[in-house]
Amino acid sequence: MTVLPLVFEAPRRTKPPRHLADLTRAEARAAVVELGQPAFRADQLARHFYAGVTDPEQMTDLPAASRAELTEALLPGLLTPVRHQSADGGRTRKTLWRLHDGALVESVLMRYPERATVCISSQAGCGMACPFCATGQSGLTRNLSAAEIIGQAVAAAAAMANGEIPGGPGRLSNVVFMGMGEPLANYARVRKTLDALLTPAPHGLGLAQRSVTVSTVGVVPAIRKLTEEGLNVTLAVSLHAPDDELRDELVPINTRWKVDEVLGAADDFARRTGRRYSIEYALIRDINDQPFRADLLGKLLAKRLAHVNLIPLNPTPGSKWDASPLPAQREFVARLRAAGVPTTVRDTRGSDIDGACGQLAAADQVDGVPSVAVPVPTVEDAVPLGAESDQD
Repeated sequence: MTVLPLVFEAPRRTKPPRHLADLTRAEARAAVVELGQPAFRADQLARHFYAGVTDPEQMTDLPAASRAELTEALLPGLLTPVRHQSADGGRTRKTLWRLHDGALVESVLMRYPERATVCISSQAGCGMACPFCATGQSGLTRNLSAAEIIGQAVAAAAAMANGEIPGGPGRLSNVVFMGMGEPLANYARVRKTLDALLTPAPHGLGLAQRSVTVSTVGVVPAIRKLTEEGLNVTLAVSLHAPDDELRDELVPINTRWKVDEVLGAADDFARRTGRRYSIEYALIRDINDQPFRADLLGKLLAKRLAHVNLIPLNPTPGSKWDASPLPAQREFVARLRAAGVPTTVRDTRGSDIDGACGQLAAADQVDGVPSVAVPVPTVEDAVPLGAESDQD
């Protein structure tokens, strides 16, 4: 397998059209005034956008003669759905989106009895070059704009509100940044997205901070910046190995920031928020699933405010990387729990649509452009090891 370089600077591509969600409230109001409309029209447009209204004719509080001009100028369609795939009786829905420049990204909406979680992408492709990750091996196409990221969550919220997911109308309750890309490598736009997710309606989706999870492979300066921002979102660290020697191979960013540095930054985040962070660990057969590595991980995390979320790897066709067998998973869990480390195994919702893999799995190809999907629950969505294990 070709070893790819780490890429932090996204390739320069044509910018998406200007969108209200990329602007501050003051900038949006100024843009509306430039169009010859009163400033408060910007607030009306925001109300429609965050409610998932896309048809100008439904925006009846706007003057009929101005609807088309206002929406074209400030609410251009940035995400075009190419296809939906459903699983779990329709309660898991993966959507493939085409962006203005032809790039493809995916989001996955998962409905549970008491919550609904959407996994969103922050980049098209990924520059972190993890060898067992299909997206990492495809390279980085570009960063998404804030509006493109926010739009995925808005679409999920609208799907829930409109009753498109079995179970009747409902509310989007959780967002996880675990789709395509490394969120903290697109920090400014992800940070703006967080504001939109947390701001109450009509200028945002009004989610609770603890209901939003930001994942990272360990971009230490950005973790520290997120800590300084003072938000109480959930932090998830994709570790995948407890020792630097193996992690250098599995997660190449480890050659820049070692395990101790990554966990030190996560510890500082936990101290400030008072909330545990999640350690994401994809179990790979004969690579990182050995009992001694479970013991190393347990020793590393035993006194930390951390929770381990084990991921049964969903291998991609032709890949040498394979999932750990169930007995190995059970022993890994048992050893971590014996060390006093809270441990769960990720729910496998949507596995028949490549929708439950903990790392990115190749899913679709449209017009020659590869795309991947990663639906990943939050810590609260994770489930214990199978019932048979807990009953032994």
